[in-house]
Amino acid sequence: MASVKDILQRKGGQVVTVSPETTVLEAARIMNQHRIGGLVVVDDKGQVVGVFTERDVLQRVIAQDRSPREVQVREVMTVKVACCRLSTTLEECQSVITSQRIRHLPVVEDGRLVGIVTSGDILAMERDVQQTTIEYLHDYLHGRR
Repeated sequence: MASVKDILQRKGGQVVTVSPETTVLEAARIMNQHRIGGLVVVDDKGQVVGVFTERDVLQRVIAQDRSPREVQVREVMTVKVACCRLSTTLEECQSVITSQRIRHLPVVEDGRLVGIVTSGDILAMERDVQQTTIEYLHDYLHGRR
């Protein structure tokens, strides 16, 4: 059964983070620069304290007519952060992502941020597993195994 560890072995453990004091404007620029839809917010000890996403910008800044130059990430980030571990199965991740209607799951191991898994990562892994199964069955049916 595939796990978060399998995804991170493929894509790496790099995570783009910001501090709670970062302005929304700077956070948005960082997301655009990296072509990502969310940032993990960490305190000065490296602990996950929130997630800041495009949805937060739209709902808590733009829709409320607040200035991205003045508002800090801490004021508008999502603070109830669902996290997972390296051993978490993809099925468990998908269940959390679906039930909580989120797209980003920080991976925390022994209190340290070690990666991030997105709904897109899970879909890509599931697609690859299905493709491998199809190829195996095709070869089996045609006597190649």
